[in-house]
Amino acid sequence: MTSADPIALTRHGRVRGLREDGVLVFRGVRYGADTQATRFARAALPEAWRDVAPATAYGPAAPQTHAEEPISEDCLLLNVWTPALDGARRPVMVYLHGGAHAHGSGSDPLYDGGNLVRRGDVVVLTLNHRLAGFGYGYFAGVGGPEESGNVGNLDICMALRWVQDNIAAFGGDPGRVMIFGQSGGGAKVVSLMAMEEARPLFHSAATMSGQHVTAIGPMNARRRAAAWMAAAGATSFATFCEMSMERLVEAMGARDPIEGKGEISFASTLDHCALKRHPFHPDAPAEAAHIPLIIGNTHDETGYWLASALKAGDTDWGNLEARVAQQIVKDVDPAWLVAQYRALYPKRSAGQLLLAMSTAARSWPGHLVQAEARARQDGPTWMYQLDYPSPEAGGVLGAFHTLDIGLVFANTHLPAARTGNTPDAAKVAGEMAEAFIRLARSGDPNGGALPHWPRFTLEERATMIFDRKVRVENDPRGAERRLLAPIPYIKPGG
Repeated sequence: MTSADPIALTRHGRVRGLREDGVLVFRGVRYGADTQATRFARAALPEAWRDVAPATAYGPAAPQTHAEEPISEDCLLLNVWTPALDGARRPVMVYLHGGAHAHGSGSDPLYDGGNLVRRGDVVVLTLNHRLAGFGYGYFAGVGGPEESGNVGNLDICMALRWVQDNIAAFGGDPGRVMIFGQSGGGAKVVSLMAMEEARPLFHSAATMSGQHVTAIGPMNARRRAAAWMAAAGATSFATFCEMSMERLVEAMGARDPIEGKGEISFASTLDHCALKRHPFHPDAPAEAAHIPLIIGNTHDETGYWLASALKAGDTDWGNLEARVAQQIVKDVDPAWLVAQYRALYPKRSAGQLLLAMSTAARSWPGHLVQAEARARQDGPTWMYQLDYPSPEAGGVLGAFHTLDIGLVFANTHLPAARTGNTPDAAKVAGEMAEAFIRLARSGDPNGGALPHWPRFTLEERATMIFDRKVRVENDPRGAERRLLAPIPYIKPGG
């Protein structure tokens, strides 16, 4: 800490950050009070402080199973990267981290906003909010608040209100706020677009592999909350609320009562209160139709989950059907699907077909539902597909789930990006990062060296392909789309 360290004034008090390679960074800035006092309810605003609070280190993550960093219920903290505290009105890019509503934080080095700031003269913000049961456990009807199934999203709303109130002091424009997120973070983006309370707080959005179409229904959400209480040994909601954080976290690891596997699954809940409708069923929310939206996916989403099998190379024509059955969510006969894909791609190996079929019948359909629903409204929507493959294991994993994070943040130099630290990766990263920056700046990703990116329509289905050669394709993988279109996509466990 030196006298040259930047100090910014927020509504609650002053914070001292750091200078890092020409960027001002404020880590662990408080936007909400300790949530232990408001478990399963809306968080309280923090009390004001007099002294200059240090904002030089990331704060703890939200309570979660299998945590890889310190956790605490006192987790409503955010991080800001900015070029200067000069009163300029720069676009603001707010990233919502992934982790299936249950894991992660805004502190991952892959989300470091410094390169976006240097590249685009923007302000970047990441945040922590309540996750898993603490953020999405639905206790209405057993003594808990009606909004308990969405307090994680309400924490995000609180952070976005902090942006409205404070970001000008960090060189940002409260009138140009973009939210973007990957996987569970992308799902939070589309949930916020469906929430009345959230919509006025941002002006553009992007979802990266965030294929949510529906939220969890209230009856299933109650069953999950009851399973959590039972696993903790609670006889009432009141006693449950008094249990230690550690006991509650351990109990979240119980088997999910709906899907019969994994740990208890929590996510945004159709509570008819904070969230009154599903994000994309039966349509896209008309009230959000004006919000410019990028919808993106990776060509080989399931390479992330199939990594062991793909690296082993032990998928053959004898075990392919069984492996497909384990991976898909569309209810289709695996034998029929294998036969169709062998006819479509006669030169591909069994492992390559497993990757294609599992992606098309598991992780791709939700993105298509979203884009088609927006197109019916004529809302400003742009679709992308990441085809640039990871070099890992000789490229057998393809362009898998999460690979676009390091590219959009222009952090391909980090090993965790898994893109390789190469000129090709840096080139793709620059094109993706600048498209997102332009969306934040003007509400349109077009410009720079990028080919013209048409809006997505049902007739053309224009999709930007991010690869070594960036290009637009109409209806990429159209044969696969048409093959699976008659079979509905139903989110498991919803």
